[in-house]
Amino acid sequence: MACKPICVCLLVTIIAGAIVGGILFAAKSMNKKGVEPSESHKHNYVAALKIAMQFFDIQKSGKLVNNQIKWRGDSGLKDGKEVDLDLSKGMYDAGDAVKFGFPLAFTATMLSWTILERGQRMGMEGVDQLQKAKDSVKWITDYLVNAHPKDNVLYVQVGDAEKDHKCWQRPESITDNKPLFQINTTAPGSDVAAETAAAMASASLVFKKSDPPYSEKLLEHAKKLFIFADKYREYYSVSLPQVKKYYNSTGYGDELLWAASWLYHATQEDIYKDYVVGSEAEEFADWGKPSWFSWDNKLAGVQVLLSRVYFFHGKDNTKLAKYQKSAEALMCTLLPESPSATSDRTNGGLIWIAEWNALQHPVAVAFLASLYGDYMEKSDNEELECDEKTFKSEDLREFAKKQADYVLGDNPNSMSYLVGYSKKFPKFVHHRGASIPADATTGCKDGYQWLESTKPNPNEATGALVGGPFMNETYIDSRNNSMQGEPTTYNGALLVGLLSSLATSSQSVVTSLG
Repeated sequence: MACKPICVCLLVTIIAGAIVGGILFAAKSMNKKGVEPSESHKHNYVAALKIAMQFFDIQKSGKLVNNQIKWRGDSGLKDGKEVDLDLSKGMYDAGDAVKFGFPLAFTATMLSWTILERGQRMGMEGVDQLQKAKDSVKWITDYLVNAHPKDNVLYVQVGDAEKDHKCWQRPESITDNKPLFQINTTAPGSDVAAETAAAMASASLVFKKSDPPYSEKLLEHAKKLFIFADKYREYYSVSLPQVKKYYNSTGYGDELLWAASWLYHATQEDIYKDYVVGSEAEEFADWGKPSWFSWDNKLAGVQVLLSRVYFFHGKDNTKLAKYQKSAEALMCTLLPESPSATSDRTNGGLIWIAEWNALQHPVAVAFLASLYGDYMEKSDNEELECDEKTFKSEDLREFAKKQADYVLGDNPNSMSYLVGYSKKFPKFVHHRGASIPADATTGCKDGYQWLESTKPNPNEATGALVGGPFMNETYIDSRNNSMQGEPTTYNGALLVGLLSSLATSSQSVVTSLG
């Protein structure tokens, strides 16, 4: 989660102790090219992908079907009943029992983008993750469809985060009715409505051939949500101050462009293309200024997604060229040997932007780099100009691999930050369900014995990507350390995208997502 201050005092004590005690690790020797680690440290991206995909099953709310997670059960079955809606599905964002619509929609968008770009690879024999990915998307979009019962109404949160974070219990143990939070014309939220439109539009492409009626339903919801988001402009965290502490939005212009971009891909209608190159682009696109991709800021994603349109279908469009040049500037920022390379990285080579959930940004931009490199190669744009230095698409893939390899264990701690991968990974993940035995009967407060337990989690949160290391590359494996040890569904979706990009030797992408 963006910020979850459970046991903050203890967390601060832990972190301070680490710093004062000088728990610093010398960065181990890394391959300077950042592509192939030493022979003994090569990573199996297919195996890692299969592991990462399991986390979405762990996070499911609702009546579980063909449940493969032995320690998970049905939960949230009454969600939405007080307003005659079925909001039981969806996924919990992290280690709690709240369904936050903003990051949940982003999770669906990123999984859909991965399927559309990498679906052929995901479905290859021996990989076999395509259907699982589509099932995960549908589990979310089924919820989002029900959360949008009227044109200008969208339920954006199920559960009181403040109350939830004063308890430590499994989702299955919660019997109280959870409060619902909605946006509407008097309390709008352009950011979350537009992100949900992006999720619906991208998912409509995922199901276009396999389930045309469902695809059409998703697209209709996406169009209506985009109109709502654009007409009634406001931050959802202004309309709903309760969400500000956890998933505060810093803008909505990026989501409006993001949603319009996806709607253009889904419909090929000029109205959406005109939107991203018109006056709204002048207001929101922030061309030429690289930014970090995350659940809150979609501009880098917009730039890469519209670079696809530019490379394959629109080289005569000067506005699309501005998006492509902005994406190119980001790529130059990422490559360590570029004259404009960012200094925001650890000694071990990991892009590092924030203490909370540090791995979100490097995994996100590595996924974008892998896509942009494929776009370059497919469109015969062989060179990337970074000031006076020239790079190839292979350099972007090498950067992406280095970020992935760091996550999987090529780091000073020799630890995989993906739970279940390799021999050494976090054992005290900040996750209620994983920390409490499945047969334990706990209420709100007595579950804290499991939070405070010194024993490793009794249930493995397989596929969880934890928050990650500090800038000095230390990692404190403590259940109270939510800053570093809490996994999220959107981190998982970004990692699935990155691993799917690396899982096979095939580099081809289709020229049209429609």
